[in-house]
Amino acid sequence: MSAEATVLYDAPGPRARAIYRVASVAVALLLLAVGYLVFQALDDKGQLTAAKWDPFLESTSWTTYLIPGIRGTLVAAAISIVLALILGGLLGIGRLSDHRAIRMVSGFVVELFRAIPVLILMIFTYQVYAEYQVFKSAYLALAAVVTGLTLYNGSVIAEIVRAGILSLPKGQTEAAQALGLRKSQVMFTILLPQAVTAMLPAIISQMVVALKDSALGYVIGYVEVVRSGQQLGAFYGNYLPALLVVAAIMIVLNSSLSALATYVEKRLRSGRKGRAVPTVPAVPPAAPGMDLTAGA
Repeated sequence: MSAEATVLYDAPGPRARAIYRVASVAVALLLLAVGYLVFQALDDKGQLTAAKWDPFLESTSWTTYLIPGIRGTLVAAAISIVLALILGGLLGIGRLSDHRAIRMVSGFVVELFRAIPVLILMIFTYQVYAEYQVFKSAYLALAAVVTGLTLYNGSVIAEIVRAGILSLPKGQTEAAQALGLRKSQVMFTILLPQAVTAMLPAIISQMVVALKDSALGYVIGYVEVVRSGQQLGAFYGNYLPALLVVAAIMIVLNSSLSALATYVEKRLRSGRKGRAVPTVPAVPPAAPGMDLTAGA
């Protein structure tokens, strides 16, 4: 082992390495034992038989349960992501405002909804919408899910926007203000376009979080893929295969969203790199004895 690898800690001796090996073997055996117990319990309940997978070969299982659930998940996620991006942008810029009142209100909203769990927001808004009949009963659960996801993810995105703008060199703002640009012009024409590229990885991660959190809507009766999988499992008595299929569907949806967002990020980065940088024409050197101020 090289000296560079042991700068921050002491290299384990022979006795410590032997203890580590014994502990690793013990943990592996424990995991195997737990896995065997789980396998045995599932086998006793008949959840591992091939017949439990037969319902997924029938079209009615997909048209009745899974496809409506997938559609509900995508609709809730798409609406909440768009609204969260808008809300997050407004709150993030508001936290950087020169007006103290706007900063305080934006900061209060961000800190409030970041501290409340998404599920609590969904349940609360569902009760409020139902009590005051804000939406029709058919759209009540969807509105509550979208509201909860928008408020929480919008508050998180606001902090991402604020951090992305603050990460830019202050010299750009000072130079733009020296040219006479207003604060809004500096923000929307200089700072935001540059900060978007830096913010994209974090925003992509938050979009995936919004898609996954849409599954919490099953608590208030919203038809999404997890609830549909549970209903299918209850109808056919194949809970394990149903949940495994739901997990596979969520993995595909999240991976697709990540791939799409990463593609957009690469296009934006390549577009910024491909832009031609204007060059200033070189000034020829003055001849000896020439007065450059002549004619001024």
